[in-house]
Amino acid sequence: MTPPVLRLRNLRASVGGRQVLRGVDLDVGAGEVHAIMGPNGAGKSTLAAALAGRPDVAVEADAALFDGEPLLGRTPEQRACKGLFLGFQYPVELPGVHNLLLLRSALNAVRRDQGLAEVDAYDFLRSARALAKTLGLGEDLLQRDVNDGFSGGEKKRNEVLQLALLQPRLAILDEIDSGLDIDALKQVGAALQGLRDGRRSFVLVTHYRRLLDLVPVDRVHVMVDGRIAASGGIELAERLERQGYEWALQPEAVGE
Repeated sequence: MTPPVLRLRNLRASVGGRQVLRGVDLDVGAGEVHAIMGPNGAGKSTLAAALAGRPDVAVEADAALFDGEPLLGRTPEQRACKGLFLGFQYPVELPGVHNLLLLRSALNAVRRDQGLAEVDAYDFLRSARALAKTLGLGEDLLQRDVNDGFSGGEKKRNEVLQLALLQPRLAILDEIDSGLDIDALKQVGAALQGLRDGRRSFVLVTHYRRLLDLVPVDRVHVMVDGRIAASGGIELAERLERQGYEWALQPEAVGE
């Protein structure tokens, strides 16, 4: 039996001495798309940050495996080179850092770790332009500093551009759909769906079912108070739309 791409057992995490994650169990198989939903403050973004290796998040776990190897103890750079990608909820602006330079530098760092030659500058530029066009990002945004003066939707689409260029094994996208208008959401959804290849896995942190209508999911998880309170199919997201989170806050909801 093929082991999951991501396996978490009793993962706990604290930020500033305050415990946020209180024992998360999660398996994400190869090629699967999992959605994590939950009320504000439930720990969804902390889980994403913990997996990416953010230094201010203290993490412990009975098991935290990425492609069968221990995840904890690796630096964020090491995790990225091994194929873990995090799309930020609030992408930061980096004045003075050219967008194309960052993209090419990140891609070459991954290729060097894999023992591959650096990408040809012309081939990279051609690929970046083509991918940007599918996301509705103009040439001018590629030539500007990272996220500098970008709208909220442009920042999110730039995150997806990074994802498409880097081709990671596991993409964790923290509210990639927030701040997107209808057309931008369709472009992002189509790009994510196009990146599914039977091997690449996704964890989508979201508040809304609308993204899941564009990127069909294998599993939906509801996080409450630092734990996964319920798991199921798309019907779980539909129930949340109808009833909100109140039912998931009840002790008897755990394991439904």
